[in-house]
Amino acid sequence: MDVNAIYVLWLREVKRFLRSKARIIGTIIMPVFFLLGLGFGFNSLVKIPGVGNYIQYIVPGIVGMTILFVGVFSGFQVIWDRQFGFLKEIMVTPNSRISITLGRIAGGATTAMIPSLLVLLLSLGIGFAPTVSLPLLYLIPFLILIGVCFISLGLIISSFVNDPQAFSAIVNFFTFPLLFLSGAIFPLGVFPSSVQYVGYFNPLTYGVDGVRYALTGASANPVLLDLLAIFVASVLLVALAAYATKRSES
Repeated sequence: MDVNAIYVLWLREVKRFLRSKARIIGTIIMPVFFLLGLGFGFNSLVKIPGVGNYIQYIVPGIVGMTILFVGVFSGFQVIWDRQFGFLKEIMVTPNSRISITLGRIAGGATTAMIPSLLVLLLSLGIGFAPTVSLPLLYLIPFLILIGVCFISLGLIISSFVNDPQAFSAIVNFFTFPLLFLSGAIFPLGVFPSSVQYVGYFNPLTYGVDGVRYALTGASANPVLLDLLAIFVASVLLVALAAYATKRSES
């Protein structure tokens, strides 16, 4: 594993993201619309047991949703790198494929956290009140692990798809079910039991629950279970992303 290669690819992703103000704004527009539309629309109608009003419930879900979308769509950059020849250039270097994969994932996780924290900051203006206590220390680890999970998923998809339009269609096919079956927008308990079981295999379920615990002190599962589940999912998806990266060369 080449630490320098990981750092260089991380730095490239971060610089490319920070230099594109339009991209930063674009990553928060949809989450903010969800936050305002659903937050104001349901806040006076819905009370969540153990959490409080709907804004307290949905903000952690929107934070997780932001990382989900930014993370999965990071695979789009791989398609452009392939078309412009940059991917071939880094593949012919002596760096291991796991180093290349980890560099991309590290960069993507960092850039995914930026809009998620911006959304969290904006939510303070509409009445969200995070609990400032010990659970808040869990916030960054959960944000990182959610990012690692879904950036890895984006890399896996991009290794099989070369067409940007096809990539967008496939990503949308995955992301919206992952979002709605995670407890981010509504509690899993409102769905039929058969659908709930599907949600238990969704890494975002545990990521959002962990973020909700960090911000509000309330969660559906023990926080250590959430942490373990999202960590195991991250390890598996990183391994699959590294394999898919190697496979895409053949």
